[in-house]
Amino acid sequence: MNIIVLIKQVPDLVEELFINESGINLDYSYIKYIISESDDHALEQALLLKEKYGGTVTVFGNDIRDVDESLFMALAKGADKVFKVKLNDSSLIDNHSVAKYFQTVLPQFPYDIILTGVQSIEDIDGQIGALLASYLHLPYIGVVNNIQFDGLTKSIRIKKEYSGGVLSAMVVKLPALIGIQAAEKPPRYLPISKIRQ
Repeated sequence: MNIIVLIKQVPDLVEELFINESGINLDYSYIKYIISESDDHALEQALLLKEKYGGTVTVFGNDIRDVDESLFMALAKGADKVFKVKLNDSSLIDNHSVAKYFQTVLPQFPYDIILTGVQSIEDIDGQIGALLASYLHLPYIGVVNNIQFDGLTKSIRIKKEYSGGVLSAMVVKLPALIGIQAAEKPPRYLPISKIRQ
């Protein structure tokens, strides 16, 4: 199974944040960026699928400050390939532009499934997966917390969470794009020494 994961860099909320001179946005010059938590779960789910069913994991990250560390982390965790993509003023780019960009890039790579996080802390709208699926003409299901692959039918069985903790099970033919709410296991921890290797 060929799995693509899209990751996004977001401000590290553990760090102190400052407002810019205009008073209407953050001062991005001081911000440390980290991988979005739900994208980290998407990466973990991809690695779990690879370990269980075989295949490859390819990770794409926008070229925002500190993305190299996130991509090295993905390799250290078990991703097979990583790509840093350059978007104009990528720290402020909107989800439609990102989805349109990946619409042109991803068809050059073989994939059975594309995983994204279901949302990120700075926009909370969770639209990147749905937009990209629409542009690529793929089925999309978000808020997923479990994926099982059926190699005979080339489909996946997923569990989707609704408000109030209600779960549903669905079968989706591949290729598909899935928004991960939480991986089946917590994202694996790596010491910084292994990432630097």
